[in-house]
Amino acid sequence: MADRRLQVFYTVARLLSFTKAADSLHMTQPAVTFQIRQLEEYFNTRLFDRTHNKISLTEAGQEVFAYAERIIGLYNEMDNQVRKLTGDVIGVLVIGASTTIAEYRIPTLLGDFQQKFPDVKLRLKVSNTVGIVHMVENNEVDVGIVEAPVNNKNLVVKVCWCDQLMLICSPDHELANQKTALAEQVQPYPFIAREEGSGTREVISNYFEQRGLDFGDLKTTMEFGSPESVKSAVEAGLGVSIISETTLAKELKLGTLRAISLDPPMIRPFSIVYQRQKFRLRAMEEFLEFAEEHCEDLDETLFQPN
Repeated sequence: MADRRLQVFYTVARLLSFTKAADSLHMTQPAVTFQIRQLEEYFNTRLFDRTHNKISLTEAGQEVFAYAERIIGLYNEMDNQVRKLTGDVIGVLVIGASTTIAEYRIPTLLGDFQQKFPDVKLRLKVSNTVGIVHMVENNEVDVGIVEAPVNNKNLVVKVCWCDQLMLICSPDHELANQKTALAEQVQPYPFIAREEGSGTREVISNYFEQRGLDFGDLKTTMEFGSPESVKSAVEAGLGVSIISETTLAKELKLGTLRAISLDPPMIRPFSIVYQRQKFRLRAMEEFLEFAEEHCEDLDETLFQPN
C-alpha cells in the first residue's frame, strides 16, 4: 500500500547506495534508478547528489527521508495491528547469519519456521560476524544470528546456544592421538585461520589472549572464508586449525580429521541480535519466539539479554 517510489527512495537513502538498495529490494539497479527519477520528477527537484560514485541526500532529500521514515513506520504499525486482529502472519523477513551458522545450523530452523508460517517470505544473507552485525546496524536485515560476542548497546543480544571449538588435524599428525591439548601446543604448527572479521577468529584470539598468548604468534600460513575450506586444507596436511564442533560430523565419521578438545574448553555463544529500537513486525516477533523455542529444544543455554 505504501507508495513504491517512497519505499525505494527510503531504502536508497538509508543505505546511500543504489546497488545495495537494489539487492535489498530484489530489484535491478536500473529499476531502482527509474523509481528515484520518478520521485524527483514528482517533486521537481533532486533528492540525491551524485559525485565520484558516491551519493548523498540533498536538503530536499533529507526532508523527504524524514517524512518517509515516519510514513513507512506508521504503515508498518497499522499493518501489524490489523494482522494481530486477523491472526495473519505474512510479509518478508530478512535474516542474516554468519558463515558457520548459515551452513550448519540455520537451515533446519528456517525450514521448520517456514512450515509453520508458509505465508512469510524468508530471505537469508550470509557474511562473517562483523558483516552481519553491520547489516543489523544498517537495517539491511531484520534479525542477525552470529557466532561471536557483540558489544553494541543499541542492539539486543540474546544467547541462543553454546558451541565448542575444537583443535583439528589430519589423522597422521603427531597430535592426532591426543584427547586434549593446551593452547601453547598449537603454536609450533602451521595454522589454517579464518579471515579477518570472522567470529571464529575473534573467539580464538580472545581465548589465546586470556592465556597470555597472542594470535599473531601462531604460524598462520593460510586464511579462508569458510569452514569447508579450512577443513579441506587441514585434511590435506597443510596445518592444524580450530573450528566449530558443529561442522565436523561428516569428517569425524569418515575418519578424515581428528578433533581434539582444548584444555580448558573453548566455548562461544551463538546469539540472535536485532536493533533495540526497531519496530517489530508480526513475522519478526513470531520468528524470535520460534527461535527461542528452538534453542530450548536443543537443551542448550536459554536466551539471556545482554
